Amino acid sequence: MTENPLQNVSFPSNGGTAHGYLALPESGSGPGVVVIQEWWGLTAHIADVTNRLAAEGFVALAPDLYGGTTTHDSDEAGQLMQDLPVQQAATDLGGAVDYLLAHEAVVGDKVGAVGFCMGGGFVLVLAAQQGDKIGAAVPFYGVLGEDYPSFEKLAAPLLGHFGEQDTMATPDAVKSLADRIEAESGTRPDFRLYPAGHAFFNDENHMGTYDPEQASIAWNATLEFLRANLR
Repeated sequence: MTENPLQNVSFPSNGGTAHGYLALPESGSGPGVVVIQEWWGLTAHIADVTNRLAAEGFVALAPDLYGGTTTHDSDEAGQLMQDLPVQQAATDLGGAVDYLLAHEAVVGDKVGAVGFCMGGGFVLVLAAQQGDKIGAAVPFYGVLGEDYPSFEKLAAPLLGHFGEQDTMATPDAVKSLADRIEAESGTRPDFRLYPAGHAFFNDENHMGTYDPEQASIAWNATLEFLRANLR
């Protein structure tokens, strides 16, 4: 494993050990939220999002799905994402959920999940597989390298943020995914489209599509959604 200086906690996962970055609120306790990385890895941006959630009163944990590796090269990032088995990532994320639920600082019997790009795709996988352990799920422009699992066990409300000019998670693909989730789970997700491109929330965006105005709107909606569902 390559060490990432951002790693500050370890937790059991699938018979082994996974690592991540944990941020606690000033109050010392709050609802738990799993923060799921983009294809770049556990970067300073993901740690910053985790810190921002902690500043809003959440106990936030970002698992390091690449075992310490990060990149700013899109070709390498694509390869890292391709080489990460979805089921292995889902197992690590399930371990993160259990770690938070057992953590002394976490209140409540459900946690939230927020993820970006690849991590947005994994938010949906996690919510589909973890059932009522997930109380709120927020994918930002989620993409997944393979088909999603069944959403029949989905219990969490979904709030999704997507860009109208996104060529990776296109508006047509977003609508098709919403239709499928509704058909399988019985509940229609709240998927919102913004006048922006892919990764519009990432302020260290290496694709040049960061949009501070739309990012602020999506962030405030996310905080309101997490607070409403993880009380």
